[in-house]
Amino acid sequence: MKPIYRNVCIATILAMLIALSFESTAFAQEPSAVIDIHVDLSDAPRRIFHARLSMPVQPGSLSLLYPKWLPGEHGPTGPIVDLAGLKLSAAGQQIPWVRDPGEMFAFQANIPVGVTRLDIELDYLPPSGSGQFTAGAATSDRLAIMSWNTLLLYPAGKSAHEIMFRPSLTLPPGWGFGTALVENGRDGDEVRFETVSLATLVDSPVSAGAHHRVLDLTGTAEVRHRLHLVADSEEALAIKPEAEQAFRKLVAEGIALFGSYHYSKYDFLLTLSDHVQSFGLEHHESSDNRVPERTLVEEVRMNSRAGLLPHEFVHSWNAKYRRPEGLTRDDFQTPFQTDLLWVYEGLTSYLGLVLTARSGLWTAEYTQDALARIAARLSNRPGRTWRSLLDTTRAAQILYGSSTAGSSWRRGVDFYDEGTLIWLEVDTLIRQLSKGRRTLDDFCRAFFGGESGLATVAPYSYADLVAALAEIEPYDWKGFFDTRIYAIQAEAPLNGITNSGWRLVYTAEPNLVQQGRQETGELLNLSYSLGFFVSTKDNRILDVLPGSPAADAGLPHASILVAVNGRRWTPEILQQAIVHSQNTDEPIRLLIENAEFFSEVLVDYHGGEKYPHLERIDRKRDLLQKILAPRVR
Repeated sequence: MKPIYRNVCIATILAMLIALSFESTAFAQEPSAVIDIHVDLSDAPRRIFHARLSMPVQPGSLSLLYPKWLPGEHGPTGPIVDLAGLKLSAAGQQIPWVRDPGEMFAFQANIPVGVTRLDIELDYLPPSGSGQFTAGAATSDRLAIMSWNTLLLYPAGKSAHEIMFRPSLTLPPGWGFGTALVENGRDGDEVRFETVSLATLVDSPVSAGAHHRVLDLTGTAEVRHRLHLVADSEEALAIKPEAEQAFRKLVAEGIALFGSYHYSKYDFLLTLSDHVQSFGLEHHESSDNRVPERTLVEEVRMNSRAGLLPHEFVHSWNAKYRRPEGLTRDDFQTPFQTDLLWVYEGLTSYLGLVLTARSGLWTAEYTQDALARIAARLSNRPGRTWRSLLDTTRAAQILYGSSTAGSSWRRGVDFYDEGTLIWLEVDTLIRQLSKGRRTLDDFCRAFFGGESGLATVAPYSYADLVAALAEIEPYDWKGFFDTRIYAIQAEAPLNGITNSGWRLVYTAEPNLVQQGRQETGELLNLSYSLGFFVSTKDNRILDVLPGSPAADAGLPHASILVAVNGRRWTPEILQQAIVHSQNTDEPIRLLIENAEFFSEVLVDYHGGEKYPHLERIDRKRDLLQKILAPRVR
């Protein structure tokens, strides 16, 4: 197999040639040319964002682009379907535009003689339902998350680092906000920010709301770190003192892990709402984190989401500063090359888990169950018999939106969880080969550290990564990764767990992570007993594992579970049926609805409840606890 960095170079050149076809001749080329953009969030509760842009131009043809390939979303996810009300004008006179016939994200206009400034009006209609990343729900009556890429057009033919924007924002009366942008003055509810490049603007979302609180997490760090809380209620902002202290510890542990930082400040944006899309998205000097409203005030919800901020914080080093060549672009139209997502997301998932434990956001027991859940899920994923991990990275843009139904056979974005196990193995190997003198922390400081300073991007290739690891500890790292990433592996990579002194086992004791998802009303996971998991929100069978008792009985995924042994189903009744089945030869009877047809599925299972855990291996050194131990006292 050819080294992937050669493929990246070829793909980049081809993408640049394609981009030339959209070059503008009418955008003013002076270095001082600045585009003004003003966003009005006054109608955010009605799910309408308004924007006005004023752009320096000169006579001739002009190509305007709507951001398509968004950093961190790994696909062409720009929500252009919700762009509305687009109007171009100059000196009060409307200028016609047409959409490019071959590229839905490009618009063409002809600028008349004598026009030096083009005015643009447009609206963005944030959806109310689920969607992918920033194209998902972003508002409620009391708050809004605004991503600038949803509300702008930019001229083709120039680098996103060269095009300068002067942003401003109007908020609903009384709303507070958080952003990494630097405020440059305000007039009532209008806020002005310092001029930034298009790249920085798109990298700097705004979280705003009627209920807003700011916490200082700086501690002993040399630059400011803040946590901005925006919620649907004042009660949701009541963060517990121990959680606030753990977030402050997260900052200290993150800087200790990497040895430096590459930002002038850092702002965690945490939105607490049941009406926005839940996810996290990395940015260089901030992160956009969205969780259910009561996450900070209910322990079970806090545990289930505690790893989000550590994951996105790690991305400031691994993704924004050090970035794979295939994910480094000068515009937002050139397709990404995503082969190295097992580093970008996989290593971040591992380090995020480590920092969640080191900061005290998770207990050691909860962290062990989180690892056990990952190991069990990947060990019972028959899709790995036909699909390599590399293919999940290359297909990321389509797998992110894939259904949960059938996911164990199809596979999904497994490079997150599988990357966690692979990088745990790397960490344990370095420790074993060096006899404890070096760890993955040393690699992090060497590869992602360096001198602290302003936000910059340092691209790398697969070859660079392998060479950097060899500098820390000589080993055939290329052969190691080639086997685990590029080749089909029917077995999950559990060596890191065993190397660290533990093994994966299944017992009747509930897994803390899975139990949390059940208690928060998300799902009941019976993958390792009956062989399926079911949504506790809409009673839908989310997936059925091929070869499991449920699959052998003919249970179809995506069907609706109605009753268990003749009684309307609840998680408790189904779990009781599993326990009772150990003492009888009778099958468990599941009444299901499948596309308006009802039938009974007889599951012949008598093995009791089974949930994944880690168990210590006798007389083997416990490296896991050394890995998870805090570095800052």
